[in-house]
Amino acid sequence: MTANSAYLDLLDLHLSESLSDIRGMPTQRSRNGRIYWYDRYRVGSDTKERFLGEDSPELNAKLKFHKAHKDDAKARKERMSSLARIMTADRFLRLDKTSGSLLSAMAKAGFFRLGGVIIGTYAFRAYEGELGIRLSVEQGAYTQDIDIAGFEHLSVAISETDQASPKADDIFKDLKFEAIPAMPNEHIWKWTQTKGEAVVEFLAPSFGSEESTKYLPALGVSAKCLNHLNYLIRDPIDAVLNYGSGVLVKVPSPQRYAIHKLIVSERRAEGPSPIKARKDRMQAELLISVLAQERPDALWDAYQEALSEGPKWVARLESALQKMPKVSGVLNGLKGAEV
Repeated sequence: MTANSAYLDLLDLHLSESLSDIRGMPTQRSRNGRIYWYDRYRVGSDTKERFLGEDSPELNAKLKFHKAHKDDAKARKERMSSLARIMTADRFLRLDKTSGSLLSAMAKAGFFRLGGVIIGTYAFRAYEGELGIRLSVEQGAYTQDIDIAGFEHLSVAISETDQASPKADDIFKDLKFEAIPAMPNEHIWKWTQTKGEAVVEFLAPSFGSEESTKYLPALGVSAKCLNHLNYLIRDPIDAVLNYGSGVLVKVPSPQRYAIHKLIVSERRAEGPSPIKARKDRMQAELLISVLAQERPDALWDAYQEALSEGPKWVARLESALQKMPKVSGVLNGLKGAEV
């Protein structure tokens, strides 16, 4: 409870800190039926805009908080460091130096503010604070892969007024990563550590497209197209990863992550990754057992949304749940769900 309270306080402070450098007037814009906030300010005779995020009660509250507490930056940073120490002392899982340095640099450059969403085990580790659960070493064990996904259409819209700075190429070069494969810049979506095993991949939903990659201009990177990502990264949440005084990122909602893991476990089982498939099921089982108690409505909605995606999704979910009778019972017990 102590570490969880510290996490929630740290997340709130990071969200406030992310708005502390607003230079002008927060301004709304509507795109494709959604409302987004921008920091609109002047530099000489030019008007600039910086993307702040999609409109939400949480963002509105933070904007009001920022207005009332512009001069609290020093005290806020000291409190953030203190909370991070509390989390670490209470055995809250931490990032290693390589991943921590990289994700911290990307956060400062604006990657997660501009639409990037961490997926995979690095996202799973964030649910320790989000859901108030204790992860075992096995459950929270990292792979060497850092996967970051984003929507092409959102990245294009954001890039009209705001882009990550410094660029991805500069960040990776400084931290001793090199592009793989050595192709023209617009096709690079994967980097690997030159003196280590860490790998960073950028991904984007395919939407049935024949394209192998898409360009995410706000992030300045290309992304490999994959199925099912649209479901996973829709409506992501804010999270803090435990490194230094915390790293503010975006991750999928835990209910979408859990259901998505059921689906991809079957895709992996069909290929050369049975070990990863078992890890997918383990993560899904843990999250579903917690969410069924803490957020049953959200879990139910995510499950029903996945079932509505079509017969292939239904078949994969049913196949995964046949291997997990306890999880099947939990999901089918939500609001009187039927098989």
